[in-house]
Amino acid sequence: MLQAADSEKGLKRTLGAGSLIALGIGAIIGAGLFVRTAAAAGQHAGPAVTISFIVAAVGCAFAGLCYAEFASMIPIAGSAYTYAYTTMGELVAWIIGWALILEYALGAATVSIAWSEFLNKLLSQFNLGSISYEWSHSPFEKALDAANVMHHGIMNVPALFILLLLSLLLIKGTQESAFVNGIIVFIKVAIVITFIIVGWKFINPANHTPYMIPANAPPATLPDGSQYSYSDFFRHGYGGILTGAAIVFFAFIGFDAVSTAAQEAKNPKRDMPIGILGSLVICTILYILFSYVLTGVAPYTDFVKAGKEASVAYAIDTYMHIGWLGKAVTIAILAGFSSVILVMLMGQSRVFYSMANDGLLPKAFSDLHPKFRTPYKSNMILFVFVGAFAAFVPGSVAGDLTSIGTLFAFVLVSLGIWILRRSDPGRVRPFRTPLVPLVPILGMLVCTAMIVSLPGPTLLSALVWMLFGLIVYFSYSKSHSKLSEGVLVKPVDPVDPLNPK
Repeated sequence: MLQAADSEKGLKRTLGAGSLIALGIGAIIGAGLFVRTAAAAGQHAGPAVTISFIVAAVGCAFAGLCYAEFASMIPIAGSAYTYAYTTMGELVAWIIGWALILEYALGAATVSIAWSEFLNKLLSQFNLGSISYEWSHSPFEKALDAANVMHHGIMNVPALFILLLLSLLLIKGTQESAFVNGIIVFIKVAIVITFIIVGWKFINPANHTPYMIPANAPPATLPDGSQYSYSDFFRHGYGGILTGAAIVFFAFIGFDAVSTAAQEAKNPKRDMPIGILGSLVICTILYILFSYVLTGVAPYTDFVKAGKEASVAYAIDTYMHIGWLGKAVTIAILAGFSSVILVMLMGQSRVFYSMANDGLLPKAFSDLHPKFRTPYKSNMILFVFVGAFAAFVPGSVAGDLTSIGTLFAFVLVSLGIWILRRSDPGRVRPFRTPLVPLVPILGMLVCTAMIVSLPGPTLLSALVWMLFGLIVYFSYSKSHSKLSEGVLVKPVDPVDPLNPK
């Protein structure tokens, strides 16, 4: 999705609303649906995870309207960092850029951990053995095997491998072609629709009763043999649905990729909101049906212990007994995961490049390879950072932090629209977010509510991360900023962000 075109020819406005919707669907449907749905259902929302998807979608819709206004005002390839830098100043841009590291970098780590899980599932499906628990899980994870022997993780080697492979591809400059992207979009949607249609007749109504987890629900058994209690407010009922929304929010990450194509839209004023909101509506409908079938085929308590990341394949193998479907789904998901990781790593390297080009990060992050003309040092540093998380941190932790980073960016984007309407009401806005300040306020409230509902340790980790970011800004970035040095920051070429004008 983040492709640079020929900088001499420029990007033509060739994308209509339909093309933008397809772009959004391709960016949205990824690891979140196949990985986070089971976690949200098993630990917090139960079958009512369908409602969690609706709550998350509402938050995305409010933020999406604000993104659409920014995209129409600043129709260049970029992200929330670019919008903030141009409209709200350096400090806010830094905060959003720092939060985007949680979205893209930890998002890539989360998906690579899921990739590792599905690789093991694929190997076992074809009777090729499997990578041992010790070398495919973080040291913070442990589980009992069939012989009641406890295994402790050491390092997630497969996750590290796929990150290294894709980082090397990015350094060389390999990018997804429109043809390959189209195939991957088709595969992802086909997986979801096939599972919904085939799995519908395997739904056991008893698994949907009660629909919300009751406060007195019996505890579930964790992989290490301990008990998981549902008595906490955010683990049952409406509190569980809200936490579930924050967890499955990961499944919606990527819709903002539509805004990066603003300069290619034929009519940004009309097509951008249709592309952003249209892709959200279609994906939300698919997500609700998918989660309804998944929690109907397998009881939600299964996903606490057995399903984990490979929940779809688990449900198919255990309750549907359709061997070919399980294998096809696993292969297709692995391919889809690979493309998602690639896009996230590419997106993060672009954010790093932009921040370094503005002087907010060391110059190494903006150094281009002499032959491939890619930010190779940024990619190498990013591999070390993301690889550390993927190899040594559980996927649930990285996934929750990813959601916080994105939700926080959405809150600031919504706030930015409200501020700009008051500070610069005369600015030309090809698309205007309706009902301002109501829509931005609702966007901030819904996204903030999802942030608050996440586990305490996750919130503390995110707070430490943001405080660390502010320390970096005031101790290094502020003094090295090109603005503070009185240097006019070169505008980013909307055709190729890696080549400033």
